[in-house]
Amino acid sequence: MTDTTVKLAETTPPSALAALKIGPLPITVYVPAALVCAAAVYSGKLPNDVIGGLSVLMLLGFLLGKLGQTIPLLKRIGGTAIMCLFVPAALVAYGLMPETALKAIATTFRTANFQYFFIACLVAGSILGMPHRVLVQGFLRMFVPLLVGTLGAIAIGIAVGLLFGHSPKETFFFVIIPIIGGGLAEGVLPLSIAYSEMLHRPQAELVAQMVPAALLGNVVAIVAAGLLARLAEKRRDLDGQGMLVKTGDDDILGPARSDHPIDLGLLGAGIVLSCGLFVLGMVLAPTTGIPGPILMIIAAVTLKLTKLLPAEMELGAYQINKFMSTNLTFGILVAMGTLLVSWQQLVASFNPGYIAICTATVLAMVASGFFVGQWLNMYPVEAAIVTACHSGLGGTGDVAILGAADRMGLMAFAQIATRVGGAIMIVIATLAMKVAF
Repeated sequence: MTDTTVKLAETTPPSALAALKIGPLPITVYVPAALVCAAAVYSGKLPNDVIGGLSVLMLLGFLLGKLGQTIPLLKRIGGTAIMCLFVPAALVAYGLMPETALKAIATTFRTANFQYFFIACLVAGSILGMPHRVLVQGFLRMFVPLLVGTLGAIAIGIAVGLLFGHSPKETFFFVIIPIIGGGLAEGVLPLSIAYSEMLHRPQAELVAQMVPAALLGNVVAIVAAGLLARLAEKRRDLDGQGMLVKTGDDDILGPARSDHPIDLGLLGAGIVLSCGLFVLGMVLAPTTGIPGPILMIIAAVTLKLTKLLPAEMELGAYQINKFMSTNLTFGILVAMGTLLVSWQQLVASFNPGYIAICTATVLAMVASGFFVGQWLNMYPVEAAIVTACHSGLGGTGDVAILGAADRMGLMAFAQIATRVGGAIMIVIATLAMKVAF
């Protein structure tokens, strides 16, 4: 081989197909892995345990997530969550999900309680991984717009619900709270567990009732953010060009957390810490009457505010959170769609009244941020966009909403609105349900 041939081989770019990735896997790895899994499924040889279940969930989740991120328009309205939830639910409803795969998914998600492990790592890490100054200063700065926006969203949402014949309790607990509860994995999922324990209703029924609200709310928030960005182009007096406060001191918050090299030891510490907080919640639940996942949130916030944990332990919780959210979120959404979402009930939920409630709830939140932010010397467009993130699907929703407005620099404030605001709403809803029902 000549030197020229070697140089050409080194500089020739790989083909577009070879460079394609499905999730973290190159397509040259994904396709063989999917074929092996499919052969095991259709031959009845797929292990009915966590190994078999995770194989199906992760491979299907990566594929549906990729489609949701690629399909035009769909990728702008939370397409990954829509594909990962709706497609498996439809497959089950029409009898297209193989029984072998269904059993392995059920064993992983229900029997092995993998959903609890995922929730523990995700919730604990998202709270403990947030820098203390961001948690405290950011929430103090956004407290008034978030509070007014939340109260306005609840009031308007209930009022619209009454117009369409929905009771205030039904609208509040099953439409409004799922919208402002922090997303699916960190909002609807733990909320459905808490509701199920308190109402003695199947978790699957509750998830199917709440998922449409969370998805619709995210879509409305994305559209509203895009319209706000267009308004900013016409009204420069309302536009901070990505800066929230007119005093120009937003840099005190900085990024949510700078990237650190992955520490394998800290990953182990993060798992132990996350599981320990979840176990603490389960131990205290019978005594307090508050569901374990909610007590875990309270414990994590308390640890963060009191600074009792060493910084490296918080970093460990953050890193295991990033690992779980990066690799398993799509798979968990597929499991939810397969086992917890009723396709028939999902389709029935998309009626004019339901859509009107979701739309009014989010627009009330956005309008409150716009006008209250202006009163508090914030740029109205940026304040409204941040409060819109309170209606988003967790971190994915924040990215979609801020991306639609080209305001990614507001991510630290968006995390306050989504993570902390969502956690607080879940706790409040759970405590209120003990009184209301």
